[in-house]
Amino acid sequence: MCGCICYSINRTNETIPRSCPGYFQSSLTEGESMAAKRDYYDVLGVSRDADAAAIKKAYRKLAKKYHPDTNEGDANAEQKFKEVTEAYEVLSDPEKKKLYDQFGHAAFDQTAQGAGQGYGGFSGQTGPNGFHEFHFENGNMDDIFGDIFGDMFHGSGFGGFHGQNFGNGGYSQRSYRSRGQDIHSEVSVSFDEAALGCDKMIRLQKDDGTTQTLQIRIPAGMEDGKSIRLRGKGMPGVGGGQAGDLILKVHVGTRPGFERKGCDVYSTVQIPFTTAVFGGEATVETLTGHVVCKIRPGTQSGSKIRLKGKGVPSMAQPSVRGDQYVTIQIQVPTRLTPEAQKKLREYEAACRKQGGARNSAA
Repeated sequence: MCGCICYSINRTNETIPRSCPGYFQSSLTEGESMAAKRDYYDVLGVSRDADAAAIKKAYRKLAKKYHPDTNEGDANAEQKFKEVTEAYEVLSDPEKKKLYDQFGHAAFDQTAQGAGQGYGGFSGQTGPNGFHEFHFENGNMDDIFGDIFGDMFHGSGFGGFHGQNFGNGGYSQRSYRSRGQDIHSEVSVSFDEAALGCDKMIRLQKDDGTTQTLQIRIPAGMEDGKSIRLRGKGMPGVGGGQAGDLILKVHVGTRPGFERKGCDVYSTVQIPFTTAVFGGEATVETLTGHVVCKIRPGTQSGSKIRLKGKGVPSMAQPSVRGDQYVTIQIQVPTRLTPEAQKKLREYEAACRKQGGARNSAA
């Protein structure tokens, strides 16, 4: 003998010893216990060794078939939809699937929390004729029922079965609630849309085959690769559980002539050779329009102009904006008229003469 506590319970609440130590068995009608629930793998029509892709494919097919939107007023279809969604919620989650594979539906019966702790563990499996078997090792049966089934029996001991019991149909199991899965998707925006913010309409296809159109707000200052979380826009919860979230990864496009580093923007402006020499004005393009900048005489190519507050707003502090840094590029003429060439030659000769005079004086 292994020293386990072994009993079989039938619908009349009689305790029947079994030859196998550590044996507990119950036979319940549908709706009276977790044992009556269909196997999640059978619900989705997949084998126990099915991978995540096969499980997802099976769920999408069944969810589309039984979805309430396409079966309005059909209570049976609605129940089927809830059943396949509950099965997918468990089997698509590696941790929940591991627990289910080990303990079956008992793993998610809230009244069974703590099962197996302090008793050397327990295991459960569905037997013939709708029986559900549990094996317990070590410990007092009253304590085991208290830890595994909690207030299910509404009584103080295993032997007494005070209050509601299996036989009279008065047993009710707490609903299994679970938060819905998050949905991950992507959205693309332009350089200006990310910098200044915008509203976008997106169309999503969920795992159950349904589509959803949403209007989302891209906040000003959004950076490439960052995500937006829309709470409650993911998969519905199971058993009244909270819906999951929609998580959108944002891809930001480029804009010719502009580069962004954090909240600062970098661009270039070309000015004529004469403007660089004599000074003047240059029109610079920004995110919000054009501004006129003053060019000092003798400005060199590569010089920078800082336009304060013309950059991108900060996501953390929308009232704070970065700056725009403009690099000056001097245009070198490629085609000159004969008169312009003559004047430029005269300018060159004058510069040489001035340089020679300085050298002589030195």
